[in-house]
Amino acid sequence: MDKGRLFVVSGPSGAGKGTICQKLVEDTNIELSVSMTTRNPRSFEKDGINYYFVTKEEFQKTIAEDGLLEYAEVYGNYYGTPKEMVMQKLNEGKDVILEIDIQGAMNVKQAYPKGVFIFILPPSMAELRKRITGRGSETEDAINMRLGETLKEVSYIDKYDYCVVNGELSEAVERVRAIVKAEHSRVSESILHLIKKYEEEI
Repeated sequence: MDKGRLFVVSGPSGAGKGTICQKLVEDTNIELSVSMTTRNPRSFEKDGINYYFVTKEEFQKTIAEDGLLEYAEVYGNYYGTPKEMVMQKLNEGKDVILEIDIQGAMNVKQAYPKGVFIFILPPSMAELRKRITGRGSETEDAINMRLGETLKEVSYIDKYDYCVVNGELSEAVERVRAIVKAEHSRVSESILHLIKKYEEEI
């Protein structure tokens, strides 16, 4: 059985990567990787759906057992991608999509170089500012800091396999969906095995 593909999606805050991933999960058979965290769940969050909520001791034990594709500490809490759950789905032939920051994506690339890495860009810095401002939760200084971070993040774009500009959401989703389809047509071990079978039948 052909293995599933791991699609890693990154991009600056406000680029719309989360919405794109959610649309793909709704419209296709691709599965969204659920991260593990030590922070407390919010009132609307459910364990195993939004995150796997664990203690710091459990998280550190998972690190020691090499059970994470990547992890990071953010504001005193740990976040990471459970390796076993992702690999199990891939081995079952299921595609998995992972929405993650750039630092995490680079760590995944080292741990699983077969992954397909997609960078989501806003159509312009002006549009990005508009989207972040529209959230109503950021001060002007915080917005300017985010935009400055965006320029740093964009410098990593050559480490990715694909880039999708998210101007119109439906078009961006369709482009990512096309990438998923194209990756299943890439010459791989399973295709070479099929060619060998053709030769045996002659």
